[in-house]
Amino acid sequence: MAWVSLPVVGLFLVWWWMGLVTVKADYIMYKDPTQPAAARVGDLLSRMTLEEKIGQMVQIDRSVASIDAMKTYFIGSVLSGGGSAPLPEASAEDWVNMINGFQKGALSSRLGIPMIYGIDAVHGHNNVYNATIFPHNVGLGATRDPELVRRIGSATALEARATGIPYVFAPCIAVCRDPRWGRCYESYSEDHKIVQEMTEIIPGLQGDIPANSQKGAPYVGGNKKVAACAKHFVGDGGTSKGINEYDTVIDQQELLSIHMPAYSDSIIKGVSTVMISYSSWNGEKMHANRDLIMDFLKGTLKFKGFVISDWEGIDRITSPPHSNYTYSVQAAVLAGIDMVMVPINYKEFINDLINLVKNNVVPMDRIDDAVGRILLVKFTMGLFENPLADFSLVNELGSQDHRDLAREAVRKSVVLLKNGKSGNITDPVIPLPKKVSKILVTGSHADNLGYQCGGWTIAWQGFSGNNYTTGTTILGAIKSAVDSSTEVIYSENPDGNFVKSNNFAYAIVVVGEHPYAETAGDSPNLTMVEPGASVISNVCDSVKCIVILITGRPIVIEPYISSIDALVSAWLPGSEGQGITDVLFGDHGFSGKLPRTWFKTVDQLPMNVGDSHYDPLFPFGFGLETESVKELVTRSTSAGVVARPCILIVVVALILSL
Repeated sequence: MAWVSLPVVGLFLVWWWMGLVTVKADYIMYKDPTQPAAARVGDLLSRMTLEEKIGQMVQIDRSVASIDAMKTYFIGSVLSGGGSAPLPEASAEDWVNMINGFQKGALSSRLGIPMIYGIDAVHGHNNVYNATIFPHNVGLGATRDPELVRRIGSATALEARATGIPYVFAPCIAVCRDPRWGRCYESYSEDHKIVQEMTEIIPGLQGDIPANSQKGAPYVGGNKKVAACAKHFVGDGGTSKGINEYDTVIDQQELLSIHMPAYSDSIIKGVSTVMISYSSWNGEKMHANRDLIMDFLKGTLKFKGFVISDWEGIDRITSPPHSNYTYSVQAAVLAGIDMVMVPINYKEFINDLINLVKNNVVPMDRIDDAVGRILLVKFTMGLFENPLADFSLVNELGSQDHRDLAREAVRKSVVLLKNGKSGNITDPVIPLPKKVSKILVTGSHADNLGYQCGGWTIAWQGFSGNNYTTGTTILGAIKSAVDSSTEVIYSENPDGNFVKSNNFAYAIVVVGEHPYAETAGDSPNLTMVEPGASVISNVCDSVKCIVILITGRPIVIEPYISSIDALVSAWLPGSEGQGITDVLFGDHGFSGKLPRTWFKTVDQLPMNVGDSHYDPLFPFGFGLETESVKELVTRSTSAGVVARPCILIVVVALILSL
């Protein structure tokens, strides 16, 4: 046996003990992914200065962000506002590189807390060139298909992550009660039950919450999912006369029964964040409403994610906006807002809030509550372990699978309002024959990708033309759908003589609204843009016509309906126009149902299903259904056409024409 001297043993023990001490000293709990998120939050909070905490509460626009600003001011979040991109036609790689640059600035701060990058992805990843643009929410409400909406959420999450973005300001779960509101197309329906069903987009975006999750806890299931944001809390769809950012004048029972249920459902599904509405409830600005934010949302509904303001939302607590900014900061933070979308003058916000805390106007426990919620979301989604994006998902942006999904969504969302001039289902116009000598396609919206996508597409207010992103216009879809021998003539605004002299088999007229977003879309009269009405008159008086409406809401159509042979509401279908031709030409049947009441005149508004004065042109839930050509042929032959040769001849002729 070998003997080791006592001094050697002593040296070994000293070395071993010092090693343990060093390991323990190096151990930082908040950086340990095996620890519970709550423990990591508590550890990190205990290490933070007031300035570091308040920095986490700040969200700034990318236009004012820099590596130095991220490090110096400990900025917790950056966003792209509507149309705010690294450069025109930026690729997924361009986005990743920009966001990683900001992230490296955040990680270089003393505690290395990652920032979270957010963007409005309200109908697909709509700010980004070449992304798949899905139908706006009003169209998805017409599908009555929560499982479809869930799949759209998953696709949107993948496309956002492809560009390095882990946080989206979606879904909008407003219940629009007046179509004069410029954001009505962001609402799934006037019926809160449909809006509740469509919150299934949240597990699509975020993933399914674990079975043992605590109620109200945020959840994001890995780096192919994103943090979602239920907005705009609460009552934004109920403002008087549909005026954006105005006052919702209703009692508490109506607020809780119509506008609140979708928030409860979203919280149960683990939504990570909630955005506050610009609007007021009975005269009190929502951004300063402590009773509803702190007490009801966080208390009664047990929401444990973070609450974020809208863009300059706290500025608008005062009138005029920003007239007493220190008061706005105080009121918003005390009301329960955790992260403030400043988004430009962030130094002013930081200085004001630091002074309010130091002067004991805003208590430190309110700051700790806000920062703890923000950190909880960041820990839950794995942002500390994987703060930097890579290029592994770049091919998901605008992928064919996602475009096929968008096409499915379009064909399920379009609503057939009339099929036959007499309205008699025994004399239908649709499905249209694909093989005829010549057809006319007309109207300002037939060959305009920007118009069919609507607002919140590439730019905040949308765009006009076909040059700002990729997709298929309705005209392009028609040309692809018809037989190669069918001549397709496109004239945006033809006169009556042109229509009469060309012997068209039928005409497809595509008209509606120009793109808009928010207040720019408020409309007291809800008329289609010119020359839509004159195109309908010139065309439909001369030839069999099918009118397709590209709108974010019902518009005035009753004066023209008698001259129209078939009427289709296509809402704002997005980038995949083939979804419309899928049902026009009978490859699939119409199945969409109105998510909103279609009024006769604007004097009736607001008018929602169940109202005592309910007298619509087309009621909520209306939508004619058709069978695909294949189904028609199968049903006709199975009904015994052998015994009825005349019907067999009709069926054979239908097959030949289609």
